[in-house]
Amino acid sequence: MKNDSQIQKDVIAQLNWEPILNAANIGVFVKDGIVTLTGIVDSYSKKLVAERVAKNTSGVKAIAEEIQVGISSSSRRTDTEIAEAILNALKWHSAVNENKIKIKVEDGVVTLNGEVEWDYQRRAAKKAIENLTGIRAIYNFISVTTTATPIDIKKKISDFFHRSATIDSDRVTVEIAGNKVILRGTVQSIKEKEDAELAAWSAPGIIDVDNRLEVSQEELVF
Repeated sequence: MKNDSQIQKDVIAQLNWEPILNAANIGVFVKDGIVTLTGIVDSYSKKLVAERVAKNTSGVKAIAEEIQVGISSSSRRTDTEIAEAILNALKWHSAVNENKIKIKVEDGVVTLNGEVEWDYQRRAAKKAIENLTGIRAIYNFISVTTTATPIDIKKKISDFFHRSATIDSDRVTVEIAGNKVILRGTVQSIKEKEDAELAAWSAPGIIDVDNRLEVSQEELVF
């Protein structure tokens, strides 16, 4: 099992491997396997990359993400320009019906509202605009609506777990309460925990996922 010092070294090393990041601008603090990221980056997409790197590092149990986005003068856009770029990005994304999405931009902070039938559509809307210049933060309030039954939802999630190469289905239990999924059990990494949650969100009509999976303290031995 890794100690906090080793986890910190590994996260910093992984950040240094990312060509778009200046790791010197990102602070990494670790306590009890929980990684806190601090510092300033010049784009929202770089903030997401730093978070992804930390989450995919072995031994990390959770992330506290406190990185700020400071847009440089050369990359700064007006809110109107950002809104126009968002509309254009959503229009050309095959998984998104831009007519169902409402957009608000204020001081570079984007808020998405609307209704879709699947959570992957909700996530796709955010993904489509993450790399746009000038965005400081994105709040995704798009909701999911469907007529699928709880039995259908549970079966789809369980079937996905059994097919997955990254999720140990024998250690994860699925409970359905209306349109809410509750996940219980233990996993070997934060990535496995997140993969299980993403699978739950991918079921039709899910509006809430209560991820109670615990990351095992034991390291896998091969």
